[in-house]
Amino acid sequence: MTSSDTAATLRQLEARVRDLEQTAQSTGQNLDAALAPLRQQIDTLRRQHAERLTRWDRVQLARTPGRPTALDYVERLCEDWTELHGDRKFGDDPALIGGPARWQGRPVMLLLQQKGRDTKTKIKRRFGSANPEGYRKAIRLMDLADRFGLPVVSLIDTQGAYPGLEAEERGQGWAIAESIQRMVRLRVPAVCAVIGEGGSGGALAIGVGNRVLIQENAWYSVISPEGAASILWRDAAQAPHAAEALRVTAGDLLDLGIVEEVIPEPVGGAHLDMNLAAEQLGSVVSRHLDELARLSPDELREQRAARFRSLGTYEER
Repeated sequence: MTSSDTAATLRQLEARVRDLEQTAQSTGQNLDAALAPLRQQIDTLRRQHAERLTRWDRVQLARTPGRPTALDYVERLCEDWTELHGDRKFGDDPALIGGPARWQGRPVMLLLQQKGRDTKTKIKRRFGSANPEGYRKAIRLMDLADRFGLPVVSLIDTQGAYPGLEAEERGQGWAIAESIQRMVRLRVPAVCAVIGEGGSGGALAIGVGNRVLIQENAWYSVISPEGAASILWRDAAQAPHAAEALRVTAGDLLDLGIVEEVIPEPVGGAHLDMNLAAEQLGSVVSRHLDELARLSPDELREQRAARFRSLGTYEER
């Protein structure tokens, strides 16, 4: 059975299970005997399908409707979350948000790229693509994190910075560069996790952490597969080939030393069990925060700078 055949069979079985669950709820019948083998078959097929996923399949999973957003994770992992608004220069950006919170009981400063859940909120948040004021807001929050000794937790999920004319007029490239520079100079621990899409400088602007993590079905690259395909083949339809060439998936990035750890997801994707996905993300991020808490401010800065200087090195044989 091919990957597409498996996916089609899964959709049919999942639809059948939903129908039976609705029937059981509306009629009060006990349909566990019929549901149990279907659920077991779905679980088996999901595992088989996961083993056959191509790089392009994982890019598509990162974009799946219903995949947890940054705020979905905050809702499940944080207490006392207070969003702070504005860059104190132009305005507020709803695509890049943040503020202090308690991450599984630990005080932190959150930097979040938020795509939105439905059509209305996605448009409002520009699908997680920030304007310059978003990155300048991130800089303001990093300043506060340093002032109050709050570790920074960054959740990355964007195809890239907003490419509009007004963003360029307000200094998009400069704002991204300043954000990168400010994050390098942080004197507190910084843990970054790619939870969906990690595209170009828009992601790197809040991705300069002591530890960079990525969820199993997320991707992270200097350019999106469609963007690379448009440049190399002048055809965005060649995106699957570009994804293979770019090596954008979590396993690739771990092999290349670009990320420290791949965070497992529920079988089939984080959108299938948001609570389990949050539990897995929370425990890994907390473990890295615990490890970094042992370092002094100077050691944190030195480690972070050395980490990024070492990227791209290779040995000739």
